[in-house]
Amino acid sequence: MPIKGLIFDAYGTLYDVHSVHAKTEELCPGKGDLITQIWRLKQLEYTWLQTSLQEYRDFTYLTQVSLEFALRAAGVEPSENITKPLFEKYLDLDPYPEAKEALGALKKRGGSQLAILSNGSTAMLSALVKNSGLDALLNATISVDGARKFKPHPDCYALIEKTLGLKNDEVMFVSSNGFDVAGAKHFGFKVAWIRRGGSTPLPPGPVGPAQIYRLLRGNPETLGYLQDYTVAALTDLVGLL
Repeated sequence: MPIKGLIFDAYGTLYDVHSVHAKTEELCPGKGDLITQIWRLKQLEYTWLQTSLQEYRDFTYLTQVSLEFALRAAGVEPSENITKPLFEKYLDLDPYPEAKEALGALKKRGGSQLAILSNGSTAMLSALVKNSGLDALLNATISVDGARKFKPHPDCYALIEKTLGLKNDEVMFVSSNGFDVAGAKHFGFKVAWIRRGGSTPLPPGPVGPAQIYRLLRGNPETLGYLQDYTVAALTDLVGLL
């Protein structure tokens, strides 16, 4: 069955979640790296916790409370002067350098719908794709708000057929996140994993927060739900098709 839809995760796949680092360091000197990494790890943990509790509070809320956790964990008392600009940066994350080129080439090639399926709330994703200009290259931006659960719950991936009318064997799902790769593969999609830096050798000396995050999120999971393809960058997807 030919691939009729390339569906992308947003955070960490099309957009660099760590592009908040410069603003975090500016507002919390000497603690930007630590806060940035704790923020993202706690944000993910809260999505899984909320789904396990069978209680839905959207990604906007979880992004805000995970930021407050990260600040306090690093010894910084949250205040609007810090939390407001950091949250606003999450609405204007930097796309990875090859994102526009890759989506543009895939759109020009034709034959497949291009869409996002993300844990992001509808409001956050709308702002993000508009601010980055990627909205012009996408057929749809799908939020898990429609399932009231977070990935990797199967109900989230089912939104693709509900929104785009695509069957499982017509979809290639693209993510850099191991939990998302496992969820999409378990659901029945073809999956391409963007390996972002996990194989880069560690520098000598102490391991910092960014390296720990890269080791956790930049290596394949070992539960057996393996990706069909591994690529180094989004531009490699054109060759797969």
